[in-house]
Amino acid sequence: MTEQLALFPRTADLPEGLQYAAGFISPAVERELIGHIAALPLQPFQFGAYEGKRRVASFGFRYDYTLRRLQEAKPIPEWLGPLIEQVEAFGGPSTQVAQVLCTEYEVGVGIGWHRDKPQFDRVFGLSLGSPCKFRFRRRRGESWQRYTLDAEPRSLYLMSGESRRIWEHSIPGVEALRYSITFRTMADQTS
Repeated sequence: MTEQLALFPRTADLPEGLQYAAGFISPAVERELIGHIAALPLQPFQFGAYEGKRRVASFGFRYDYTLRRLQEAKPIPEWLGPLIEQVEAFGGPSTQVAQVLCTEYEVGVGIGWHRDKPQFDRVFGLSLGSPCKFRFRRRRGESWQRYTLDAEPRSLYLMSGESRRIWEHSIPGVEALRYSITFRTMADQTS
C-alpha cells in the first residue's frame, strides 16, 4: 500500500497557492478554442531583441520587453467571453480577468524558467491539445525545491500566493502540438 501511494505527488510538495482542475472544459469546447487560436494572427514571442519559438497573441494588455512596461493590446475577443466567466467563477467573487495570452507550442517548443511580471496578480492557464509538464522550482538554501504538475488537455491551473510570487515555472519542449490560454488579473497598483 505504501508503494502505491508513493506514485502520487505529496500534497506537502504542492506550491502554496497552486490549484488544478482537470476536465475544466469539454472536448468539444477544446476543439472550438483550438480553432479560434489557430485562426489568430499569431506572432513569435518577442523578448526584447530576442524572438521565442512559441507563437502568441495578447489581448487587453501585453508586456513590452523593450520598454519594460505594460502596453494596451487589442480588446479581448468575444469568443473568449463565456470561458472568462468560467475562469472568474473558478477564481472566486473578486476575480476580474484583464489580460489574455493565447499561445501555440509546436513540437519541441517550451518556455524557460520565469515568473510572470509583477503588474499581474493571479495567473490562470488552460492547457489545450496535448499535455505538458508544468515545472516549478524555488531556492532552498544551496539547492532547489521542485514540483512538477502534469497539466492534461482541458485542465485549468491557478497560480496565486507563493506559487505565483516565489516559485518560478517553466515548460520543457512539448511532445505534440499544444495550445494554451493564459488569463491574468491585475495587481493592486495602489499598494
